[in-house]
Amino acid sequence: MELKFGLGTPSNLWSLDWEGRKKAVTEIADSGFDHIFMADHVAFRDGSGTDGFVEVASLSQLHPTIGVMISIYLLPLRHPLPVARQLASMARVAPGRLIFGVGIGGEDPHEMEVCGVNPRRRGVRANESLEIIKGLLNGESVTFAGLEFDVTDAIIKPTPKIPIPVIVGGRSDAALTRAARFSEGWIGVWCSARRFTEAVATVAREAQELGRGDVNWCHGYQPWIGVHRNNSAKAHKTVKDGMEAFYQIPFSKFERYTPSGTPAEVAEQLAPYIESGCRLFNLKVCAEHPEEEVALGAEVIEELRRLAG
Repeated sequence: MELKFGLGTPSNLWSLDWEGRKKAVTEIADSGFDHIFMADHVAFRDGSGTDGFVEVASLSQLHPTIGVMISIYLLPLRHPLPVARQLASMARVAPGRLIFGVGIGGEDPHEMEVCGVNPRRRGVRANESLEIIKGLLNGESVTFAGLEFDVTDAIIKPTPKIPIPVIVGGRSDAALTRAARFSEGWIGVWCSARRFTEAVATVAREAQELGRGDVNWCHGYQPWIGVHRNNSAKAHKTVKDGMEAFYQIPFSKFERYTPSGTPAEVAEQLAPYIESGCRLFNLKVCAEHPEEEVALGAEVIEELRRLAG
């Protein structure tokens, strides 16, 4: 069974100098991770954020082979034509190395509003954008008249020689339908292994009905994890503090879905998702000391590979 592993951008990466950044990304690649992933926000909560495309482009040039993934890109905040151009550009900058994770956000409706987007329209905008983008990246001349977007004879050249896989994120039934229609996989967050099993089955059933039964699916799970080599209490506190600082809501909202402990304990908590059909794990590692994030994450994925056989 082949599993893929991504590591969230280390919290101290961009504070390093150029040589330090290259060394850090090389360490990630040498530690067994397939890709580095990062979130995408324009003005989250207190105005925080990272532009997903800028960061994946930067990361891709720090190492010759490691993959990069935006997880999750807030597609409703953008027009699909510039996004298609960014994807085509990434296909030239780092061919075959990008995974495009797409979601609609919603944790902070104000982020949508300040970008001029009605939060209630974000699902429609994402669906229309994906339809347009998929056509453009297939080399088609796209004419589309929808509820949110209208384009006439739109073309993007050159198109990617190696297709860019799309992974759709989200916990709602609408997100599963979006994954079935447009993606090569669904990525879950804050859900039980049982819910993950149900989601995978739903995507397969709906894709079959849409004539997409032959997709080679790569479904994923993206947890925050707290890791400490020998102190589970410290691991729990580290991830609690990290998540509350980022999301600015109580940890109790996430706790039941947030593994913490030693690397072996974290792996044991994640292993049921493998049985549920997970083939890609994106790990946002929280450690007492930021410089330990890569090594501790590597120990977790080593344990997961062992448990998967």
